[in-house]
Amino acid sequence: MDYDVVVAGGGPVGLMLACELRLGGARVAVLERLTEVNPTIKGGAITTPSAEVLYRRGMLPALAEMQRQAMDRFQAFIRERNGGDGGGAAGQGLGVVGHFAGIMLRADLVDRTEPGLGDAGPAAEIAFVTQQEIERLLGGRADELGVDVRRGVELTGFDADDGAVTVRTSHGAIRAGWLVGCDGGRSAVRKLAGFEFPGTDPEITCHQAVVEMTGAEDLRVGWTATDTGVYAYGPMPGRVVTVEFDGPPADRDAPVTPEDLQARLRRVSGVDVTITEVRTATRFTDHARQVTEYRKGRVLLAGDAAHVHSAFGSQGLSLGIGDAMNLGWKLAAVIGGRAPEGLLDTYTSERHPVGAWVLDWTRSRVAAMRPDPQSRALREIVSDLAETVTGTTYLTARLNSAAVRYELPGEHPLTGRSTPDLELTDGSRLADHLHGGRALLLDLTDDPEFRALAAGYASRVDTLTAGCPSRPELAAVLVRPDGFTAWAADAGAPTSTAGLAEALEEWFGVPEGAVTPG
Repeated sequence: MDYDVVVAGGGPVGLMLACELRLGGARVAVLERLTEVNPTIKGGAITTPSAEVLYRRGMLPALAEMQRQAMDRFQAFIRERNGGDGGGAAGQGLGVVGHFAGIMLRADLVDRTEPGLGDAGPAAEIAFVTQQEIERLLGGRADELGVDVRRGVELTGFDADDGAVTVRTSHGAIRAGWLVGCDGGRSAVRKLAGFEFPGTDPEITCHQAVVEMTGAEDLRVGWTATDTGVYAYGPMPGRVVTVEFDGPPADRDAPVTPEDLQARLRRVSGVDVTITEVRTATRFTDHARQVTEYRKGRVLLAGDAAHVHSAFGSQGLSLGIGDAMNLGWKLAAVIGGRAPEGLLDTYTSERHPVGAWVLDWTRSRVAAMRPDPQSRALREIVSDLAETVTGTTYLTARLNSAAVRYELPGEHPLTGRSTPDLELTDGSRLADHLHGGRALLLDLTDDPEFRALAAGYASRVDTLTAGCPSRPELAAVLVRPDGFTAWAADAGAPTSTAGLAEALEEWFGVPEGAVTPG
C-alpha cells in the first residue's frame, strides 16, 4: 500500500480527518484539486462543538486570536456605520449567540445549566472564526503531523475491492487501504461509488458576497425580512446576503456579476444601492440531501459529500468537522488492528441521525423566512419564543448541536454526550489531556478497580487520577478520543465495574494479553 487512507478533499473536513487519522498512526494522503485555500466567502462562524474539537487538540490559542481579529473587523464596520463611533459594537455583536432564520438569539436569555451550553469551558467563548481560517489552521496542523497534502491533484476515478482501493488521479494512481470522500456537495467519490442521495429539491436562490457599494446607508445591519425576501448586511464591511423565494437559479454555475447582485439586493431590501465591485461571491440554494449510509465497503463519506443543505446558521462546517472527529479515531483503530472492522458501523449509526436533524433544521429556517402570510405568522411566533429564556435556550441548543447524544449503553446522563470540560484539582482541564487523540479514563475517586481495568488497555487508553471539586458527584468518566463519554459513574452510588469493562471492550477491543477464542 502507498497509504492506509486517501482523503479526497482538502477543505476543513478532509484536513480534520487526516489529522485525526495521523494521531491514530495511519499513513494518510490528502488530494485537493485547488492549489490554494478558496477565497470565496463561506461560513463566518463555528458552533461550540467545533470549537471544542479544536480546543481538545490544542488549537484554542489560535482560535482566540482569529476571533479577536474578526471582532476588530466587526468593530471597524460599526464605526464606519456610526460615523466613527464604535461604542455600540459590543451590543450589536457580542450580545447574541446566533440566529434562527435571521431572528437573533440573545446571549443573556440562554440558560447555561442546560447540557452542552455551559460546560464547554473556554471553547464556549469561540464562534466568530471563518471557514478559510479554520482551513489554514488545519493545514498547518496537518503539516506538523506529517500528512501528505497534495494540492493541485484531483481524483478522477477509483477501483475498490475487498482488500484495497486504487485511486486514479490527475497525477497518477495511488494504492490505499481506504478512501474517504470529503470532496464537497458535488462529491465525485459519492457519485462514482453509487451512494444513494435522497432529499428535497431547492425552492430558493441565495447570494452571499463581499462588495464595494454606495448608497448602503439605508441598509439595516443584521438580518431583515421584507415583503420580497430576506437580506443581511454585515458583520464586516460590504458583506451582504440575499434570499429570494422565486425558485432555484437557472444556472447555479453562472458568474455572479455586480449587476445581478445589485438588482437582487435592491429588490429584496428596497434600497437603491450601487455595487461597484464584487470582491468575492457565491450562490447557493436550500437543496437538502443525505446519503442513506456513510460507508460502502472501503469507501466512506464525510462532510458535504454525505449531506448538503442551505448555509444558514453555519451548521454545515461544524457538522462536517463532527463527522471527521467521529470517523478518524475509529478508522485509525481498525487500520492499526486495535478494533474490528465492525467499529466502523457506528460511524453511520451515530452521525447519520445528526445529519438528518441538521437538514430538518435548515428546512425549518427556510420555512420561517418565506414572505407569504402564513410563514410570516410563524416567524412572529418564533420571534416571540426567542424573547424567552426557554425558547432561546432550546433554539440555541439545537442550532449549536449541543443537544447531540449518541445512543450508547448506560444510564448515566453523561453517557453518549460530549464530555464537559471538567476543571481538575491540579489546575488543568479535561481538554488539556486530550491533545494526543487518545481515550482517557478519568478516575475522580482514586479507585484502584477502575485503574486495574484500564491497565489492560495501556496502549490505547490513558488513565488520570484527579479530583473535580465542581462535580463532586462524579466517580469516573471514560472519554472516547472524539471527546464523547463512553461510560460514567457517580460517587456514592452502587457502582459495578462491569459497565466500565464492557465499555472498554466495546470501543477498544479486548485487553492486552487476553486470550481470544479460536
